[in-house]
Amino acid sequence: MNFLPIFLKLQHQPCLVVGGGNTATRKVELLLRVEAKVIVIAPQVSAKIQAWSEEGKLVHHAREFVPTDLQTCRLVIAATNNKFVNQQVATLGHMQNLFVNVIDQPKLGSFIVPSIIDRHPVQVAISTGGASPILARLLRARLETVIPSAFGQLAEFVENFRERVKSRFPELRQRRRFWESVLQGSISEMLLSGHTKEARTALEQRLENPDEDRKTTYGEVYLVGGGPGDPDLLTFRALRLMQQADVVVYDRLISPAVLALTRREAERIYVGKEPSHHTLPQQDINKLLITLAKQGKRVLRLKGGDPFMFGRGGEEIETLMEEGIPFQVVPGITAALGAGAYAGIPLTHRDYAQSCVFVTGHLKDNTMNLNWQVLAQQQQTVVVYMGLRGVEILCRELIVHGLPPTHPAALVQQATTRQQKVLIANLETLPTMISHAQITLPSLIIVGEVVKLHEKLAWFDSSTVETFPNLPEEDISHG
Repeated sequence: MNFLPIFLKLQHQPCLVVGGGNTATRKVELLLRVEAKVIVIAPQVSAKIQAWSEEGKLVHHAREFVPTDLQTCRLVIAATNNKFVNQQVATLGHMQNLFVNVIDQPKLGSFIVPSIIDRHPVQVAISTGGASPILARLLRARLETVIPSAFGQLAEFVENFRERVKSRFPELRQRRRFWESVLQGSISEMLLSGHTKEARTALEQRLENPDEDRKTTYGEVYLVGGGPGDPDLLTFRALRLMQQADVVVYDRLISPAVLALTRREAERIYVGKEPSHHTLPQQDINKLLITLAKQGKRVLRLKGGDPFMFGRGGEEIETLMEEGIPFQVVPGITAALGAGAYAGIPLTHRDYAQSCVFVTGHLKDNTMNLNWQVLAQQQQTVVVYMGLRGVEILCRELIVHGLPPTHPAALVQQATTRQQKVLIANLETLPTMISHAQITLPSLIIVGEVVKLHEKLAWFDSSTVETFPNLPEEDISHG
């Protein structure tokens, strides 16, 4: 280990930056964030440094560096584009036992500035010892996804209870065990999900009765939107909860790539629904979630898209609330947004559509009961979930209620994944096109003038496109 990781307290301490370019500006900004007393030496400086100087946030001397500039400093950063000047600053700084950092020449300095994850008061510093700053930034990006933004609030929360916990548990081993149970359990989750008051109450109760039998305590249900298929579209919170769940209850719309991101040791229970075949009825799924949570387990209810967009997530949390089961809801990118974006079909556009309607095309008694007058409007996009089996009814009724047969329509299957396929047609040809194609679920239908933009705006390389706007009459009649 060539460097000792330390955190310096530089509040109100004089820190010198020699140089005024973009790199110097970034270092100055860091020093200002820790409330250091910043002095900048440079004939010319960036607009930001100039503005900070005019606002009185730092002192700028518009001249070249001279050795006496180091006399009152605690720390110096050499950030000029002149290697001779940087080396001079470093040599003189070492002679005065200062902390010295030299941009792009880490061997000349005594410290390096790491890549930082700031969750004040929690801070994570990442360094490659100057070997590869880009690699450090990439590592930081990875860690950003698994360190919630609320971690700082969690640290402040813990700090507020430290003395009380210390008096309640005089032995270090007892305190460590207590804090581990808090930070790895439901109290921590309450705080991270924004329920500060409930977390405080729960911690108060835990302090009053630390020896309670936690086996009788309920677990928690995480109702998480898994998005349309691409795992890169998951939210940070979704990924965190997926990694800590004990049981995963997932449906048919979850892509293998998303499911693979759940904790490897977690039990997986498939409850997918397919047309005319349900692995488990919805009521049984609700009961399953309750049973697992009452066993003290952290249950991940993983749904495709967004759990509240035709996903019956509302029904599930109603049942959880009736049973007093703690839960969290994590929104996901709904299929319409993912399919539209990856297929190059914006759902709204100033020239083509000023409104967008989401409907379910699920058939009941072989009929589709929709408000056709509202849907059959120009300058509007209609997105149909679960509309594959009823596509003939859909297209026929939209034409009957006023849309022309040539009105653009598209079907997007397995949106956002490498298997994505886009079928471009119109209301007259879409049913026959679907009957000729080998369609795999999940799929989504988009109706509207915005479909015309697909050819111009499509960017997703793995998308297979078939265009079928004009079929011969004999094909249409037999569709």
